[in-house]
Amino acid sequence: MEKTTQKTEIALPVPGNGAVLIDTHCHLDMSAYAADYEAVLARAMAAGVTRIISVGIDLESSRRAIGLAEQHQGVHATVGVHPHNVAELSEADYMELRGLCGHPKVVAYGEIGLDYVKNYASVALQKEHFARQVALAKELQLPLVIHDREAHDDIMEMLEGAGPFPAGGVMHCFSGDAIFARRVLALGFYISIPGVVTFAKAEMLQEAVREIPLDSLVLETDGPFLAPVPKRGKRNEPQLMLFTAQKVAELKGISLEEVARQTTMNAVRLFGLEGR
Repeated sequence: MEKTTQKTEIALPVPGNGAVLIDTHCHLDMSAYAADYEAVLARAMAAGVTRIISVGIDLESSRRAIGLAEQHQGVHATVGVHPHNVAELSEADYMELRGLCGHPKVVAYGEIGLDYVKNYASVALQKEHFARQVALAKELQLPLVIHDREAHDDIMEMLEGAGPFPAGGVMHCFSGDAIFARRVLALGFYISIPGVVTFAKAEMLQEAVREIPLDSLVLETDGPFLAPVPKRGKRNEPQLMLFTAQKVAELKGISLEEVARQTTMNAVRLFGLEGR
């Protein structure tokens, strides 16, 4: 008789003493979640991920993020135009972006930045609209959500030139080393750790996490992308952030509960979530 093998499902880690987490960066409006959006939220809540920031990448997704946030108390939104999408930005679009930022569920401006991998827009155009959106966020006193893909030096040169940032910000999906992390922290920004930290070959990111103070870290999925091990290659969703939190705890030699509590406090402070 042939033997059958069954894969054992790896259980989600559970923080102690009722500690909860905040997914600081997820694209809940994307089509990957359309078929089971409510179930995704229910699984997140059951896993202790009680709040999710749904991040805008263009005008339409910013509108959708706000719409989702209006429907769910635990969901908040950001407004902004990703570097992939800046080529068609008009004056009318900037007027609408400004108006959307006034919505009570909007907690940050972004995701904005520079992306030198895809180059869907020219470097010059990316820089122009990055600078303009940074200035708008500062004017509106909103924290910044920064996208940086192989553009470390230019990102930092522009941010350092535009500072200070009283409302703060976050380097989303951090991909630099410990030296780059220190430059980001000098801006008064937080550093957001994605599921990539669980990947076997992510030694540079893992070393940076060991060095970055816990009170400067937040966690994210970047869902539906970048699912952590043991779900790598699958659709990412907020409940899976528990695996990311567990890896951060392991790297720092502390408990999952401590990681959950401190990163949640950091996210509440960054996005002004107290009482919201």
